[in-house]
Amino acid sequence: MEQRRSSRSEEPGAAEGHRRDVGRRRFLGYLIAAPTLAAAAKLVGDSPAAQAAIPSAPELSEVYDLNDLLTQAALPTSNLIAVQLHADGTASFDMPRAESGQGITTMAAMLIAEELDLPLDKIRVTLADARPELLFNQFTAGSNTTISMHTPIRTAAAIARGRLLEAAAIQLGAAVNTLTTKLGVVQAPGGASLSYGSLAEVAASSETREVSTELKPASEFRIIGTPQNRIDALEAVTGRKKYAMDLDVPGALPTMVCRPPTIKGTVKSVNNADQVRKMPGVTDVVAIATGVAVRATTFGQCIDAVNALDVTWGPGPVDGESDETVLKKIKAAEIPLAVPEVPLLAQTVEGEFTFHFRNNAALEPNTAVVDVRPDGAEVWAALQSPILCQEQVAKQLGLPLNTVRVHVQQAGGAFGRRMFNDVVLEAAEASQKMGKPVKLMWHRTDECRQGRMHPMCTSRIRATVLGGEVLTFEQRHTSVATDYTQGFGEAITQMAAELPPLGLGNFAGFSVPVFQLTVNVPYQVGAVTQLLNEIYEYDTFPTGSVRNLVNPDVRTAQELIIDRIAEKLGKDPYEFRRGLVDDDRVRAVLDKVAEVGDWGRQMERGTAQGIAVHKEYKGAIATLIEIDCRPETVNRKIRNAVTGPRVTRAVTAVDTGLAINPRGLEAQMQGGLMDGIAQALTSSLHLREGVLLEGSWDDYFYTRQWNTPPDVRVIVMPPTTGEPGGAGEFGVPASMAAVACAYARATGTMPTSFPINHDTLSFPPKPTVPPLPQSPTNGLDFAY
Repeated sequence: MEQRRSSRSEEPGAAEGHRRDVGRRRFLGYLIAAPTLAAAAKLVGDSPAAQAAIPSAPELSEVYDLNDLLTQAALPTSNLIAVQLHADGTASFDMPRAESGQGITTMAAMLIAEELDLPLDKIRVTLADARPELLFNQFTAGSNTTISMHTPIRTAAAIARGRLLEAAAIQLGAAVNTLTTKLGVVQAPGGASLSYGSLAEVAASSETREVSTELKPASEFRIIGTPQNRIDALEAVTGRKKYAMDLDVPGALPTMVCRPPTIKGTVKSVNNADQVRKMPGVTDVVAIATGVAVRATTFGQCIDAVNALDVTWGPGPVDGESDETVLKKIKAAEIPLAVPEVPLLAQTVEGEFTFHFRNNAALEPNTAVVDVRPDGAEVWAALQSPILCQEQVAKQLGLPLNTVRVHVQQAGGAFGRRMFNDVVLEAAEASQKMGKPVKLMWHRTDECRQGRMHPMCTSRIRATVLGGEVLTFEQRHTSVATDYTQGFGEAITQMAAELPPLGLGNFAGFSVPVFQLTVNVPYQVGAVTQLLNEIYEYDTFPTGSVRNLVNPDVRTAQELIIDRIAEKLGKDPYEFRRGLVDDDRVRAVLDKVAEVGDWGRQMERGTAQGIAVHKEYKGAIATLIEIDCRPETVNRKIRNAVTGPRVTRAVTAVDTGLAINPRGLEAQMQGGLMDGIAQALTSSLHLREGVLLEGSWDDYFYTRQWNTPPDVRVIVMPPTTGEPGGAGEFGVPASMAAVACAYARATGTMPTSFPINHDTLSFPPKPTVPPLPQSPTNGLDFAY
């Protein structure tokens, strides 16, 4: 990773063109009544107004975007999130967002360590249980966690440090302004000192009261902005880290669901339940809303029982649908373009692009432990919306909200999948009907065939060019409905999304606003219009936002058209973009990848470079890709694999404002790159007669080792603002678009259907009956 830094005397933002002097900032917060020192922030009304990046005709997302909405929604309850100091000298923080591998617990620990002057290994960050009083502040979505939480966390830690100094001043008989803190110790001028642990109780407040504090200026940062290993890295690499699927709750036996052969099919009858109950280890067989739940001593016994069930299934909502029928309906629903195809004296450049269904299965299958009793219920699961989960479980079981306890667990990946509480609601129904606690886990085949997926969609673009200038740029995005009925993580907005008729609340209240608050065209291309239309009701297909919502598709379509316009005008793709970009930060990352990636270098026939940019989440990113589309590469044989073109090199430059942990940011960008390669080349679901043909990860072709670039560079740009931007989803759009553009230049043909290899079905589909394929017994035959 390449990283440049501003001098210690400069505030973040001192990179050329962004120099400013913010100085110390004062914030209000609370000392909380507690046995040991505890502090929280008060930030209502502190959020600065969003400003447009472009002075003329800005797009909506450049004035006020989804992150502004999520951040401002979280502000009123920021004072309920506290940092606490303990008598052993450690500090703790109960993180109200979900850790699913993105590194937010490390980010929080770094912020606390910085403001509290405490070593990083003295910070303990746990995941908070569902806390309904937090409202929108316990919803993990939209790459918003760092943006919305960094100031509350820093403020709480700074208040705690200030209180420690006050308490130490009394103990040491010294003026507060003569004391210093370092590595968990308060030091006086004469050499006397007190540990934080010895002050934890005496610094505690007997009543909650409002105080003010100053945050450190960037010139004093020692941890923020420095590359740090994740605080959970050792546990993760040694296999000691516990995920939801590792839970061992007493009495909660393995449980699995026999699911219908078609999407959202229904149970008509279970014809051999009594016989299956007599199978080894099986304790219970009950019908639930989504299938037939089986509880047994081991998961292996569950699989045997699931496959032995004889179930008469009712139809699902899409039994007759296939890729072709869905695409036909999407095309019929496309909103017409407004500008005539060939205006007088102008050229028209247009294209229509198809993006197929994609899987939203994280590496760790959906897992939930639920114990339902007559007087309450307890839930353990990896959740992005735990408040909504608590509310949904209480409603489903007919229990008072305060009798349902929801414990958030570490997730092995999320990417939007765990906003939905499907597995918890299944487990709650099964536990209630069985009268026993259950540990319900989805099979990977369940994930592929009945899980959430990115909706199939098309993006149609028409641009007009006159005299070397782009006059208009129209985009019409048409999609299978994306289910937003998780709302913003609680019941009120969830119910708003479900408003009838025909899912109007989901479309008008969520799909359209989210689309408008996230999409933009990062170029000066005249009059820009971007419109969305959706087909089907939100609950016809089990869809979800997946990683980065609509922008991987929207931006890939845009960048391919930008390349085509450049070609028509005889312009170099990089130079053309450089002249069009509408933001200095975008231009800086574009220049950086062109420089580091040696844009324009001589390459063999059948290989090429592609370049693309993206701006979102208060940041800017550019990616340069090199691809090999030569026949000997495309046609290489790898057993049971989709091969095709191979990305051989990737260079990404990212500006997220103030990067809290550049090492974590680099890892996030590498993950986004792999997503982008997969979505451009190989990663999709095939729908046939209501069945998704992919049955597990062995035939769902996410980026494999043979398609991974051996040369990857991630460049973290110097800080351009004093505030951090989002990162989790940020790396996907530019990567996917750059791969598509590189492919077009290498082959001389602009791709219009994604992933490019969707039409290649390189595997025999697994049967739907029995529903769970047998585990392979010939693994050694596939070892290289």
